[in-house]
Amino acid sequence: MSYLRVYGAELGEHNKGACADEHSYGQLMRSWSVMGGSAILNYLISLLRVKIVAIYLGPSGVGLIGLYLSGTDLVATIFNGISSSAVREIVRAQDEHSIARTVRTLRRACWVVGLCGWLLAITLARPISDWLFHSTSHAVTISILGVTLVFNALFVGRVALLQGLRRIEDVAWTNISSALLSTALAVGLYAWLGENGILPVLIATSLISFGVSCWFSRRVKISSAALSWAGTCRETKQLLRLGSAFIFIAIAAAGVDLFARTIIANGFGIHAAGIYQAAWALSGTFSAVVLSAMSADYYPRLSSIIHDSDLATQLVNRQLELAVLITLPALLVTLTFAPAIMEILYTEQFLEGAEVLRWMMLGAFCKALSWPLGFLPLAKGSARLAIANQALWALTQGALLLWLSHAQGLVGVGQASAAALALQGLLSAWVGRKLVGFAWSSAVKRLIVVSFAFISAVFACEMFIKGITALAAAGLITLIGCVFCLRSLAERLNTDNPLIRGVSCMPGGWIILGRPK
Repeated sequence: MSYLRVYGAELGEHNKGACADEHSYGQLMRSWSVMGGSAILNYLISLLRVKIVAIYLGPSGVGLIGLYLSGTDLVATIFNGISSSAVREIVRAQDEHSIARTVRTLRRACWVVGLCGWLLAITLARPISDWLFHSTSHAVTISILGVTLVFNALFVGRVALLQGLRRIEDVAWTNISSALLSTALAVGLYAWLGENGILPVLIATSLISFGVSCWFSRRVKISSAALSWAGTCRETKQLLRLGSAFIFIAIAAAGVDLFARTIIANGFGIHAAGIYQAAWALSGTFSAVVLSAMSADYYPRLSSIIHDSDLATQLVNRQLELAVLITLPALLVTLTFAPAIMEILYTEQFLEGAEVLRWMMLGAFCKALSWPLGFLPLAKGSARLAIANQALWALTQGALLLWLSHAQGLVGVGQASAAALALQGLLSAWVGRKLVGFAWSSAVKRLIVVSFAFISAVFACEMFIKGITALAAAGLITLIGCVFCLRSLAERLNTDNPLIRGVSCMPGGWIILGRPK
């Protein structure tokens, strides 16, 4: 029996019924561990790359890279949305022929969208350059950079195949291998060419990612499927219909990011854009680690039980509890040691971005809280509601960006992000109540209250206490917060959980966990 038939049988068996045990804290934590571990490795590689770029290029070079990427990210969201739909279609497919048709459609669609994206980049190069830089001198670079859209589209298509077949280890190794190879290449090119190496590095990075994805996707044997181009168009329309919410959500996020960078570059200069890019890279990568670990298994689980409102509400609340307990320690550490983090991971030229980083990490924490709720409309099949929710967030953040950047400067951009994401969490909870009768459990309410008490205490130390005393006080609060999160996790997980076993093996570990030996 072929791998795909075995996979289909396993998937059918998995979908026969959902029970509370399948959505226990241990099962959810196991999914976090598998995806989170690989994401953290990729995160560390990204931090090394960020450090290298900061050393060789400085704030202006970092800002230039951010502006180039933000100009192409809007187009890239289209094939990301198609791939998200394809993942779901591959998961739902019960036979080799259906999988083969979906994969063939996806690969053709990625080629077409990638080439159209490159053509669009060439066509709009001059206005994009004028918009971002108030000059058309970067138009040729943007035109050439459009080729990355082709390679990135093909990369996303192959990763979607691996995700749909739940070959999570291959996905992890694809990301890690491409990050390692591209980082090694970036070191050499930036050391040799300096700022002139930006374009070659960006193109080479996309090409390396595509090559690595080809290597791992070749392990999967897909049956050949005869599919005309007319059939491809019909299948692609289906993927686009299903992925419209994914596409809009990604476009809104990329549009808001581009809007923020434009405000910063025009109002505060390229140097400030580099400071923002540094803070955005750290908080954004943190969000990517958390959300990728959360969504890889959570969304299919939620989709399978969305018809049972009570069970869906229980799953969302448990996911929210884990989101708070896993992300709060990282947030508290960042709030306390933001200046040191900026200097260590970048250079002392980026120290003024410490306050921006604090607010953007607070926004990332709010995003981790709203993310499980945001999947409810998608799992329920209400694409319009998901789009309306994201549109309201984009408009809110856009208005806050204009107001707070004018009133508070660069720090106001971070404050706008945190405020808009907090409001989105409240709106997502209201939408969840309308869809499935969702309500926060008492445990989630307590965790949210305690979390913001810790966060407020650390901010108070920074505001009202100065020098080493402020650092010591905030450090003590952070330590207490970390112990609180570990103990709360220990209450929810069995003693055979790897995290609990690891902490218990440390000197005094049982005391930290609040459990007897």
